[in-house]
Amino acid sequence: MRFGFWLGVLYGALALVGQPAGAVGECRQGMAVRVWTAPLMVRPGQPLAVMAVATDGVLDAILVTDPAGRIEVLPSRPGGGPPWSLQGTLFRVEAGPYRLTALRAGQAVGCTEIDVGQGMGERGSGRWDEATEAFFSAWIEHLFAAPPDETLSLDSLAPILRDPVHNLLFNYLGLNEDDSLRAEPDCADLPYYLRAYFAWKLGLPISYRPCSRGTSTAPPRCQAPIIDARFVGVRAPSKSFREAVRRLMDTVHSGNGRTALDDNATDLYPLALERGSLWPGTVYADPYGHTLILVKWLPGDGKTPGRLLAVDAQPDNSVTRKRYWEGNFLFAETPSAGPGFKAFRPLVQAGGGWRPLSNAELTGHGARPFSLEQRYLDADQFYARLEQLINPGGLDPISAYDALLAALIEQIETRVQSVENGARYLSQNPGAVIPMPSGPAIFETTGPWEDYSTPSRDLRLLIALKVVEGLAQRIRRYPELYTLGGEGPDSAAARVEQRHQQALDRQAVVYTRSDGSPWRLTLRELYVRRANLEMAYNPNDCIELRWGAEPGSAEAATCRRRAPAEQRVRMEQYRIWFRTTTRPPR
Repeated sequence: MRFGFWLGVLYGALALVGQPAGAVGECRQGMAVRVWTAPLMVRPGQPLAVMAVATDGVLDAILVTDPAGRIEVLPSRPGGGPPWSLQGTLFRVEAGPYRLTALRAGQAVGCTEIDVGQGMGERGSGRWDEATEAFFSAWIEHLFAAPPDETLSLDSLAPILRDPVHNLLFNYLGLNEDDSLRAEPDCADLPYYLRAYFAWKLGLPISYRPCSRGTSTAPPRCQAPIIDARFVGVRAPSKSFREAVRRLMDTVHSGNGRTALDDNATDLYPLALERGSLWPGTVYADPYGHTLILVKWLPGDGKTPGRLLAVDAQPDNSVTRKRYWEGNFLFAETPSAGPGFKAFRPLVQAGGGWRPLSNAELTGHGARPFSLEQRYLDADQFYARLEQLINPGGLDPISAYDALLAALIEQIETRVQSVENGARYLSQNPGAVIPMPSGPAIFETTGPWEDYSTPSRDLRLLIALKVVEGLAQRIRRYPELYTLGGEGPDSAAARVEQRHQQALDRQAVVYTRSDGSPWRLTLRELYVRRANLEMAYNPNDCIELRWGAEPGSAEAATCRRRAPAEQRVRMEQYRIWFRTTTRPPR
């Protein structure tokens, strides 16, 4: 780190040396900086987790003053920003008062005190104010933190919530409340579940609405909000959380995220496409019903591309971290949805209760500003704008291709597990046939079809194949997004096309056939069999056909199961949706 940083830390520490906690100056939280601790009630000999969160700039360090007056800089992990954060842990605390001070340029900008073994720490204001929203964002970022190139894929949300290394709020209430908690939200439930979990721990209210699913000509509409304040001001047991979240998950669905951008009666509202608005914890609702949650911004340097990371859940309750790109973040202008990046409406106290803010009120109250910017963008403009945010200095064309290719391979490898899940279910239920819905319902239903079919994933895969193949043409169309160094767009595009041809044979995925044998499938083969992948989403088909194997081929020789004839007839009728990569309206 820079010399000035350590000088500032040293100066701040020397000012406190030899003094008991609380004896030097006034310890108070800053307007834009807050220091949070966990658990709520810490005992001697236990660990104390500390997170300092700022909305106005980078923090340099957290100083710890123990009951004896000893001062140390707490080793901590930084989060990106905004909001900016530092998180560290004191692994064994002594009885008595501790002071925890956030420093910037040698100055204290936020401070809290906790008396270990005596009483409880702070839970914040009890309101969804700016400090609480910033903490929620930082908590989400650290919850899903992992090396950028490491795959983060979980069978459900439960393992990461039960991991105190990732989850600052693990057993925060001191009730062993996380020990037997099942956390199995699906795609649409995941943002709401995480919001409710955080509210439970911090004593906050939650709000959600019953909504329609919309029509082919109109986005979903919602009813009056359900306000649940059972966590406010109490340490609610896990039973209370389970009851609240069960009702929530029985109410919300993908329509909640696809409401019109200018609608006031919604849970989520649209944000400006600006780095200062798109905090971790922001929800991305695509026009077809899939939702993702932003968890991390990673800056690029012109050669190494920047990245925007998100997590999503699948119908089988698995949770996966993935990078932003066109193959994951689908965007389209459609009268049936208001897609884009959105935030939860904060709640304010009113008449002895709570209410969500209206669009006109979404300036102040700790809310990020309401914006209709996304409403006026077509898909090309939307993706170009996001690319500028992620790589504001532009990106080398080959680096851009390599990043897209890596995202495509990540998407294909994730599909391997999804297909195997369906095959495993049927092998454990011999003779079973999963009923297939009719029409657009194949993309959005309940039961085993939702859990084990892959029409939405396969539609996104076919889109992703187009995106990677089409990068050269994109360079020709939007050369300003790339650092060409004097090279012409046509020349740069030609280099990318050559790179793509090389990757087609070099990149491959391995899946397990019906007899347990591995089969290697190159990227070129996947491109060749795109027509077969238009009908590869039915879990009643053998795993070979779900990877587009030609019937009668050596690859398909181990196939032992086919979808019923009437299902195959309907799949043929629905093929046009996949061929045109256009999801049908409801």
